[in-house]
Amino acid sequence: MYKTLFPRDIFAELDTLQRELQQAFDFSPSIRGLSRGTFPAINVGRTNQTLEIYAFAPGLDPAKIDLEVERDVLTLTGERQSALPGKDEKTNVHIQERFSGRFRRVITLPEDADADSVNANYQDGVLHVTMQRRAAAQPRHINLQ
Repeated sequence: MYKTLFPRDIFAELDTLQRELQQAFDFSPSIRGLSRGTFPAINVGRTNQTLEIYAFAPGLDPAKIDLEVERDVLTLTGERQSALPGKDEKTNVHIQERFSGRFRRVITLPEDADADSVNANYQDGVLHVTMQRRAAAQPRHINLQ
């Protein structure tokens, strides 16, 4: 077809630059939360009996995930290794969109979360943390007399 004057795809680099600039100046929350690209993405919800936290973190070694509860704060820290060649090797990286390195997410827990009943499971790239809600906070049915 035609020969490019550039040894790399300049349009892909401009697209990446535009996305990075958009993320740097976009602080407006939406229904999906802040669009800051934090890792791992999380969902938090609750049932009548439990508090459910899902962290979507594919490619992690479960041994490198640390989960800690102190007072009313849940802290998730860990590290994801890069799948790219090391810096010592003579390799050019053209596009790198996957996060690698250390991460930390801090979640403030509701007052009714029972920190003594934490259960965590990591399977298929999803960390699922479950906590019981205190009995006083759970809805109950009252019979009329």
